[in-house]
Amino acid sequence: MSRSIASEVLVSGRGGAGDALVLSAPISFWGGVDPRTGRIADVRHPEHRLSIAGTVLCLPGTIGSSSASAVLLELVSNGHAPAALVLHEADAILLLGLVVAREMGLATPVAVRLDADSQRAFRGCRLCVGTDGMIDVENQTSHARNAPTAPTAISRASPRS
Repeated sequence: MSRSIASEVLVSGRGGAGDALVLSAPISFWGGVDPRTGRIADVRHPEHRLSIAGTVLCLPGTIGSSSASAVLLELVSNGHAPAALVLHEADAILLLGLVVAREMGLATPVAVRLDADSQRAFRGCRLCVGTDGMIDVENQTSHARNAPTAPTAISRASPRS
């Protein structure tokens, strides 16, 4: 079963389809995402080690860095960019990476805005984001079946005696 949801196009680009990767916490691209692999590199992030490459990346928020645009540009250039980006709020610095990539002649994914509550409903779904901002939602994906469960508590080292 599928349904469609309208979103606002923030940066035009090619439409894309992929499993939804709905981040459970905001992320900083600078230091938080490895542009060589597309994996989430921030060890404190709940989705640490998951790859954003080829996913429809749903961002509840971003943690600012003026270098976020450079990381997104590298992801596009290296072929590890998401198929589409769904942001809760427009992040001009991050989205600048898409604009620069497009000006360099690279194929860039579309970036759209949709509230974080709506994004959470995408967990376990496959999404297709059109160039017009329409998001087609299909239920349950293999990505969701293989996604890690909630992070476990981090054990603390015993204090020195």
